Amino acid sequence: MSNLPSEPEFEQAYNELVSTLENSTLFEQKPEYKTALKIVSIPERIIQFRVVWEDDKLQPQVNRGYRVQFNSALGPYKGGLRLHPTVNLSVLKFLGFEQIFKNALTGLNIGGGKGGADFDPKGKSDNEIRKFCVAFMRELSKHIGADTDVPAGDIGVSGREIGWLFGAYKAETKKWEGILTGKGGTWGGSLIRPEATGYGLIYYVEHMIAYAGEGSFKGKTVAISGSGNVAQYAALKAIELGATVVSLSDSKGALIAGEEGISPEDVEAIATLKVKRQSLTEFKGKHKYVDGARPWTHVKVDIALPCATQNEVSEEEAEALVASGARFVAEGSNMGCTQAAIDVFEAHRKSQKNKAIWYAPGKAANAGGVAVSGLEMAQNSARISWTREEVDNKLKGIMEAAFKNGLETPRRNVCANKFLHNSWNPIDSSLDCKHRNINVFLLLLRAQSTVHSPFSEAMTTIYNPPFFLSQQTSNNVIRPPTIHRLYANIAVTDSESANHDVGTDTNSRGAKTAISHR
Repeated sequence: MSNLPSEPEFEQAYNELVSTLENSTLFEQKPEYKTALKIVSIPERIIQFRVVWEDDKLQPQVNRGYRVQFNSALGPYKGGLRLHPTVNLSVLKFLGFEQIFKNALTGLNIGGGKGGADFDPKGKSDNEIRKFCVAFMRELSKHIGADTDVPAGDIGVSGREIGWLFGAYKAETKKWEGILTGKGGTWGGSLIRPEATGYGLIYYVEHMIAYAGEGSFKGKTVAISGSGNVAQYAALKAIELGATVVSLSDSKGALIAGEEGISPEDVEAIATLKVKRQSLTEFKGKHKYVDGARPWTHVKVDIALPCATQNEVSEEEAEALVASGARFVAEGSNMGCTQAAIDVFEAHRKSQKNKAIWYAPGKAANAGGVAVSGLEMAQNSARISWTREEVDNKLKGIMEAAFKNGLETPRRNVCANKFLHNSWNPIDSSLDCKHRNINVFLLLLRAQSTVHSPFSEAMTTIYNPPFFLSQQTSNNVIRPPTIHRLYANIAVTDSESANHDVGTDTNSRGAKTAISHR
């Protein structure tokens, strides 16, 4: 038995990836990748600290602060800061683990990490939240830097909190540097950054719809969960492209619209409520609020976009989406669907072939936010600012490349021996849709080409042809390297490879594991 504590969220994320790889031909072709996976599954560093701050009654309060610096082979650790009472090490390790692959998939030189605290901003005054942010950064500032670790916002951390954190870092270090992304436009932020995750999600789904031969967003109905930054901008972009958005939600229930849909004015009003940290029950529009519900069983839609938090689509809700005729599900949140829900989508794909539902995991579908964070880092380093059009075009190019990589990598690297399909299609072939995870793992290994080790020599020989290099088109849209770039995320020395304690794990999906990946 393992002497490590149970970490259900992290174990779910790890098992989801491992089960995909073990059901492929990857480990048959390259058994050394099993060791690579074990190495990358352990964070390079975990920082845990107490945060003591003073409330408005001048009484001291204390919370736990964390930063999980998971992998820096491709570049500085990159991942958000979450302020929420549910934050613990398991949640942050799951988010940081997913962030490694997502960041590599953007084609930018950024590693993976995640952080935050079990602080609950709800019910706190602005002054109390500011005091907490200052106290939190007082310790975090010792462990981050523009070339070391660059956090961003997440749940509970908006542009306002980023401002307080950035000011506290500057006061502590006497440095102005790009140590946070999501900054304001007048002090180092990037245009499109607030919109990027939601916009990127819609751009990704656009490619899904087009590839399936079903046109565009125009005329389609869309259900969205959540009502924060990602949900708001996904809704606005979908509406702009001609779709009808019929739902948003929060932790207390779902807002369900009729045929007229949710309007941009409704989204603006909801955004105002969120800034005030108020519930959707305070929304004064004409739409119906269903207390204690998520939208999936209350709507009939073409497209479902979970944009709230992890595990927000259950098996039963997935079955309801399939039964209602939904055609596309894409995660705006991280690990938005439970494994049981994904299994429902996969079973439908196997039985229905071309008529089956499409599913896009968050590793790819919601990579737009961190992609523009990486672009913000580039602008900070060069001391320049790009126009809105420039950033948006680069984001579109990154999401297009992520989609194409997700289609083509399994075909090239997994299916050659196991699946004999001359004309491969993720819906009507024998290839499980879950094999899309393979593309993000394959990114793991290419960084070995920069480190002298037995792995690095093999990776350099096999996976470094010239066309893997970054390309840039005439209209300045970044075309990231192909998915093989993810071979990058394990930079280990010969001694680390030889001496690493790999422990034991399980091949089964969803079971509690005795693993040393923590």
